[in-house]
Amino acid sequence: MKWDVHPAQFWLRGERPAGPVAYEEQLGMWVVYGHPEAQQALSDPSVFSANIMRLFPQYEDNPFNQGNLLRMDPPKHRKQRMLVSHAFTPKIVADLEPRIAAITDELLDAAMDRGRLELVADVAYPLPVIVIAELLGLPVSDRELFRDWADSLFQQSNEFSMKDETGGSTPEETAKQVKAQDEIFEYLGGRAEEYRKRPGDGLLSQLVHAEIDGDRLSNQEIVTFATILLLAGHVTTTMLLGNTVLCLDANPDKQKLVRDDRAKLPLAIEESLRFLTPFTATYRVTNREVELAGKRIPADQMVRISLGAANRDARVFADPDTYDPTRDPNPHMGFGRGNHFCMGAPLARLEGRVALDILLDRFPVLRTDEANPPTFMPTPEMTGTRTLPLISSRAQ
Repeated sequence: MKWDVHPAQFWLRGERPAGPVAYEEQLGMWVVYGHPEAQQALSDPSVFSANIMRLFPQYEDNPFNQGNLLRMDPPKHRKQRMLVSHAFTPKIVADLEPRIAAITDELLDAAMDRGRLELVADVAYPLPVIVIAELLGLPVSDRELFRDWADSLFQQSNEFSMKDETGGSTPEETAKQVKAQDEIFEYLGGRAEEYRKRPGDGLLSQLVHAEIDGDRLSNQEIVTFATILLLAGHVTTTMLLGNTVLCLDANPDKQKLVRDDRAKLPLAIEESLRFLTPFTATYRVTNREVELAGKRIPADQMVRISLGAANRDARVFADPDTYDPTRDPNPHMGFGRGNHFCMGAPLARLEGRVALDILLDRFPVLRTDEANPPTFMPTPEMTGTRTLPLISSRAQ
């Protein structure tokens, strides 16, 4: 089956970049395609800064830039990350397994009552958003709001370009992004104010009452922090689940291998993160001139690190265009690398393993429908299904 992925994701078509690092004139930025080079850039914040907004002084007053963990460098990044890292310790994550299994079964029961299975709407979206909402202390009943906001904020049909004042978004997409940002800030700001008056359970209340070096976070910092946790806390897992099912469907022999030996399921998930990397790129800005793969990159240059392309680097991965659920070791960058490595990775892996194990148990037949093929996220910076209708038969 031919997948209708974004044309900018050339690595999914088996194509290779001309070199591991290149200046892309049409984008006005440097792009890192190679795996060792990406690892170097992501591991050295002293040279490759996450604070890319310093190149956009016109957006200095944007509230989303206040307390944005994704755009911080050490030591501030380390201090803020510590505020929530305790919520993702191995024990706390492991203790969530029964709850994740119960939610998955409930969602599948509801889907079967409707007589069809559309993986994203029925399981891959609601499961992680319920889990992260419960962790944050937000009403699970508001999950459709969260999805609408995520869809709007991640809408960008064109590649991000330094030469495009819109950043790659159409006027309609930009309007939806602004509206979603305003709505989520108002929503989370209101919740934060409630927790400020009456402390409660969950991460959001903990953020409201947390201190860094004796200082409390501002309301705007709390809202930005919570926004990132809410959106990043479910979007990656949603794509991970759909992508793994897609990979197993396209490789029936590999699906049988995993069905027969569930110990291979974690490896199958890791390989889907490499093969169909959910977030395909991240950005850095150079603090000084640096040489990377023989290219001299000046100071104050935008650098896009193509995680999707790096995960197909033949210097690191044998047969990179082959989905191999027995691949081990598998040093993919599906969750990033360095000090910004995804803190929710253990939770995403657990949700993926538990949900997929239950899916394989309950459905001896689980395949895509050629008459109703999957649709993909429209942005070039994400690889994941928006809809994934499945043909299934239940276990007797």
